[in-house]
Amino acid sequence: MGTRMQAVPELDLVIFGGTGDLAMRKLLPALMRLQQDELLPARLRVIGVAREPLTQAAFQALAHDRIASYQGKHFDPAGWDRFVGHIDYARVDATDAASFDDLAQRLQAEPQRDRVFYLSTAPRLFSTICDQLAAKGLITERSRVVLEKPLGHDLASSRDINDAVGGHFGEQQIYRIDHYLGKEPVQNLLALRFGNALFEPLWRRESVRDVQITVSEELGVESRGDFYDQVGAMRDMVQNHLLQLLCIVAMEPPASISADAVRDEKLKILRALRPIEGADVAHKTVRGQYRAGASGGKPVPGYLEEERIKPDSTTETFVAIRAEIDTWRWAGVPFFLRTGKRMPQRVAEIVVNFRSVPHSIFGQSAESMNPNRMVIRMQPDEKVELHLLAKQPGDVMNLQPVHLNLDFSQSFKSRSLEAYERLLMDVMRGNLTLFVRRDEQEAAWRWVEPIMNAWKASTDKPKPYTAGTWGPAASSALLGRDGLAWHEEI
Repeated sequence: MGTRMQAVPELDLVIFGGTGDLAMRKLLPALMRLQQDELLPARLRVIGVAREPLTQAAFQALAHDRIASYQGKHFDPAGWDRFVGHIDYARVDATDAASFDDLAQRLQAEPQRDRVFYLSTAPRLFSTICDQLAAKGLITERSRVVLEKPLGHDLASSRDINDAVGGHFGEQQIYRIDHYLGKEPVQNLLALRFGNALFEPLWRRESVRDVQITVSEELGVESRGDFYDQVGAMRDMVQNHLLQLLCIVAMEPPASISADAVRDEKLKILRALRPIEGADVAHKTVRGQYRAGASGGKPVPGYLEEERIKPDSTTETFVAIRAEIDTWRWAGVPFFLRTGKRMPQRVAEIVVNFRSVPHSIFGQSAESMNPNRMVIRMQPDEKVELHLLAKQPGDVMNLQPVHLNLDFSQSFKSRSLEAYERLLMDVMRGNLTLFVRRDEQEAAWRWVEPIMNAWKASTDKPKPYTAGTWGPAASSALLGRDGLAWHEEI
């Protein structure tokens, strides 16, 4: 996004949690693809850090086997051979100060390099790791730190983590990652909105009827039961991913594409969200929990039957919210947020529904047709669709829905970067635009906390929904009260 920045020529990327799932599934494969596209720094060293007593060769072999297993037939042995020379390993126990000595010696041997510390660990270790890095003199003005979510479980714990990290790194050195912001369609939404005169006059309350943001998953909690049962869909998805997408849709045009100009406008949207408190929580939110059903044509258990889930758990696996933004541009336009596990499809999309024409000259059949809408799809495929009405060929004026499709794979021949590829590139180049600033994060927590507190105080349990469906019936009723329906129900 913006003009392409040059990667620094020499850089050490230190991945804490180097043997973990994120490193093996996302980070190392992303770096491997960037290597194939010749987008990595000329002298990059990737140091995996974990507690296991591994040699460099053993870690490389482990990474090879795990990545090859995950990627299957898509694994590129030649690409791996070109990339593996960048990979090193250091054994570190975050709770043992002495175990940082070896890592410190390696980094200090080449002090001219920029340093990126990627904390892909439990957030409770962030403070300890940063304390030890500072104690060993490893944090310089050219150092950066990447923080994976979840950053706390509420506003207070989020502040504690940010205070601890901020005690050693300046705000301009802290990269709070939200991988949805790295997806190509999200950035194309910015391009469509702010690079074209066509949409700006329509992107407001006079033309937009409602906005729907959905991030759904087919999977259940899988092997993450003990983690997920403490987190739930609100903390896992709404507080970060969905609110960030809402900001991108609703923000005012920034003065430039610079990091703080963009993030200033996102912050204004978060602060303009109308609070949902007290009795409004029951009226404007829906929380659900999946029951046994089918997924992919196979029977699947309910949430309470999953491994490592408490039998009386009230953790939500589904959330739907009717949000409103109190600004001149958006006053009166409902924004519907929805996320859930064990739903029919893995989908991430933004649907902007426009208002109907004020008077139809084509009769009642045209009046009953759906108004124009824009669909920004982020997964599983990446594209933007504009749904319009056009005349059906023939001698009668019959209108039929048609759509214009911006399919990135068809429109652009060059390979688009995947989310973690782009975000890793931005970290290495020192570009903060696609990362979340502390005041953004805290504003998001302030908005969701009253909802979570009301749920906790309520005696009502999450509404059940059958696995393989689009959530509880109350979710459809949430839109029905406005005379609307979810995108897939139309």
